[in-house]
Amino acid sequence: MSDFSSYVQRFLLDDLDIRGAIVKLDDVWRALLENRDYPPAVRDLLGATGAITTVIGGNLKQPGRLTVQLQGHGPVSLLVVDITEALNLRGYAKASPEAAGKAGIAELLGDGQLLLSLDMPELRHPYQSFVPIDGNTVAEVFEHYLTQSEQQPAALHTACSGSAAACLFLQKLPDADKKDPDGWDRITRLAATLRDDELLGLPVDEILTRLFHQETVRLFDAREVSHQWPHDWDKVRNMLRSLGRAELDAMLAEHGEILIHDDLSNHEYRLGPDEVAALFAEPAAEPPAEGRTLH
Repeated sequence: MSDFSSYVQRFLLDDLDIRGAIVKLDDVWRALLENRDYPPAVRDLLGATGAITTVIGGNLKQPGRLTVQLQGHGPVSLLVVDITEALNLRGYAKASPEAAGKAGIAELLGDGQLLLSLDMPELRHPYQSFVPIDGNTVAEVFEHYLTQSEQQPAALHTACSGSAAACLFLQKLPDADKKDPDGWDRITRLAATLRDDELLGLPVDEILTRLFHQETVRLFDAREVSHQWPHDWDKVRNMLRSLGRAELDAMLAEHGEILIHDDLSNHEYRLGPDEVAALFAEPAAEPPAEGRTLH
């Protein structure tokens, strides 16, 4: 059992040359949902995307950030999840009330698209890949994407609730058929028997024993997933200064305060007249060093 509340843990079926991972998002998932009242279908879409993004982000070996972005003209117009190489995760969804009662990625997004973006310090521009929305769930979409991009079949099973999100990932490696021609089919059939409540509630070792008790499973150390995105007041203040005092005073006159919501990091910034005035207050100028007199 992992010591972390939210984590990704990889494993290998040694005798079959099949790799996998299980993602558990508990405290991180609750932090992403804080003060957000998503309809269940939107919540589940965000949870599945967050768990799958964690699986992929766990492969980052150098400093960088992976962003998964869903855009569409349906009830969900935008969904964004990003994760760093240190597994620092955040995300949100922008949805209209019509999302309630919808089901499946096609109904939620409409004519949407999925964009993967990898930003690393050594890249002049982020690497971007558009992913066809081929499937009725995020899991199916990424199964097709991973199978095509890595030329190896992949299987994903996601589950989500108001308190947790999880994912089981499996991928067939190049020598799998040499080791056992029926291994991949057998393992994916076994994985399909996993219930959502088991994926959400059972520890990784129990899930693997429940599914693959006849196989040799090598379990690697878990890696913690976090949600550590503190307020960035300097960035907000600089942005507000760029708007100018007159524009900010007009906002104050209309609303009484300036409210900024950072959707991705789930932070609110509130400024009243005193805070706005302080943005433009000139610091007292010190006399030049050569003009000072010491007594």
